[in-house]
Amino acid sequence: MNMKVNIAGVEWKNPVTVASGTFGSGAEFAEFIDLNRLGAVTTKGVANVPWPGNPTPRVAEVYGGMMNAIGLQNPGIDLFCERDIPFLRQYDTKIIVNVCGKSAEDYCEVAERLADEAVDMLEINISCPNVKEGGIAFGQSPKSAEDITKEVKKYAKQPVIMKLSPNVTDIAEMAKAVEAGGADAVSLINTLTGMKIDIHRRTFALANQTGGVSGPAIHPIAVRMVYQASQAVKVPIIGMGGIASAEDAIEMMLAGASAVSVGTANFHNPAVTMEIIEGIEEYLRQNRMNDVRELVGAVR
Repeated sequence: MNMKVNIAGVEWKNPVTVASGTFGSGAEFAEFIDLNRLGAVTTKGVANVPWPGNPTPRVAEVYGGMMNAIGLQNPGIDLFCERDIPFLRQYDTKIIVNVCGKSAEDYCEVAERLADEAVDMLEINISCPNVKEGGIAFGQSPKSAEDITKEVKKYAKQPVIMKLSPNVTDIAEMAKAVEAGGADAVSLINTLTGMKIDIHRRTFALANQTGGVSGPAIHPIAVRMVYQASQAVKVPIIGMGGIASAEDAIEMMLAGASAVSVGTANFHNPAVTMEIIEGIEEYLRQNRMNDVRELVGAVR
């Protein structure tokens, strides 16, 4: 049985990775699971300089998932290259570095810095606020998304995955825009913007007021957007959003994803990725399928 998938020329041993920001850079989970068994590890967002993130509280539990406003806190690219890449290189898995920035220059600086590092792919988080455009996310305007893709591609030596925001009117239009800009793959969806109010304290549950909603509640929306994107572009898609079981992952692949990314579920079940990989294998066996790629886009 073949579990291998090819994402923009990079072969993964299976179609399962983890969503950026839910897995650190792997060290926290290495004592719970065998990182060698993951198709890829996607790191927490990395910027050109350290970011302190948002004030606390910045995580809240919500019905069917969670909400966060971490603010992409990260130690910056220098420490990441010195500490996290060598750690991950000990394992037989692909390394996807999630890149964040507040301007096109920020993204390009990180892509250029990673060009000669031993990492396999870059995932560009265009849900970051574009400071030069008054804080509107790069991923909320098709032109802005296409432009940032073109810029990053000038510096990146690894294949570039553009991570799309669901907080848009037309996800297919956004997917087409980054494909036109030269994206090698797309990943979606990032979190949906939400708000929670603490009725007892009569104040916002998060210091930031709004936060990104993730978890099972957003899964049907993610499946719909992955399907729409897969109909619009030819590049491979990494589907994510509320995946908590093998069934969720298979559903995402049937909708058109070539690989899947598991996020919030890691917090309450650190072994969930292993269960999903085994569950996909079992599904293929039961359905007498020899190749996991037969699932991709099988529902039209």
